[in-house]
Amino acid sequence: MTTKELLYVKTIAEEKSISRAARKLFIAQPSLSQSVQRIEESLGTPLFTRTNSGLVPTYAGERYCHLATQILKMYEDFQLEISDINNLRTGRVHVGITNHLGTLMLARVLPEYRKIGSFIELYVHEESSTRLEQMILSGEIGFAVMHAPRKTSQPLIRYDFMGRDPFVIAIAPGHRLIREAVEKPGYPYPVLDLKLLKQEPFIMLRREQRIRQITDAVLEKAGIHQPTIALTLKSFETAQLLAAQGLGVTLVPLQYSTIASPQYRPALLCIDQQYGAYWDLCIASLQNGFLSKADQLFIRIVQQQYGDPRRQANESL
Repeated sequence: MTTKELLYVKTIAEEKSISRAARKLFIAQPSLSQSVQRIEESLGTPLFTRTNSGLVPTYAGERYCHLATQILKMYEDFQLEISDINNLRTGRVHVGITNHLGTLMLARVLPEYRKIGSFIELYVHEESSTRLEQMILSGEIGFAVMHAPRKTSQPLIRYDFMGRDPFVIAIAPGHRLIREAVEKPGYPYPVLDLKLLKQEPFIMLRREQRIRQITDAVLEKAGIHQPTIALTLKSFETAQLLAAQGLGVTLVPLQYSTIASPQYRPALLCIDQQYGAYWDLCIASLQNGFLSKADQLFIRIVQQQYGDPRRQANESL
């Protein structure tokens, strides 16, 4: 049964005439007659009986009309609900974000979002980048705000990049290698040749974490294929603190390096751009996946507040 067929039979029952029903439905009478005939043939029973007062539903016709009224009302209610969703009067958003980005961004993004989508249910999932990608692929979340390298291993995920954040070397103040670093234009800190870290112990994050994945790739480019790992942990904050205490060196995004407390702050050294030591802030979503208007509103606010307009313009050329 289609909504069109349900409406045809319901209108004939109300008008008691195919010709009057055809005029009300703005279709040709022969076309309406053929449609009713096809419905009756598919059901194997007539829906109407001709009487002097017009067409009267059979018992099967009465049941069909009753069902048609219920279904058409449900469909009308559904259309109204869709209208509310499209006009941001209701809806539900499942957004993923990494833990640190949640701390940095949500306090700015959510108040703006609530000004427009005040009745939308928001579910925020704070996970690692790798876990967020898995949740996108499984349909648990519609999109995620995260960091990713330009070259990714997830062809089913679309990455809309916004801003770049370089990685820096966190090292103990007074470490002998600081004297080997060179001031270069365009770098906020002196630049150290990564190859000089070959004999140094490293403080690493876990392999499933995006910072670790980028660190491994950068060290590989520098010819450090098997770095000496003094310690593996989950918290990049702790990694910086321990680096400041001289327990090893660690690579950390420049944006994240600002969270270290003054008394336990490591020295920071830049990495030459030839090593590609950076990641990009992005919106990740399923390739060719559906994003509701409520999803799109959240994404638009993030892009307005954290996107780089000059970079977006260049990438659109």
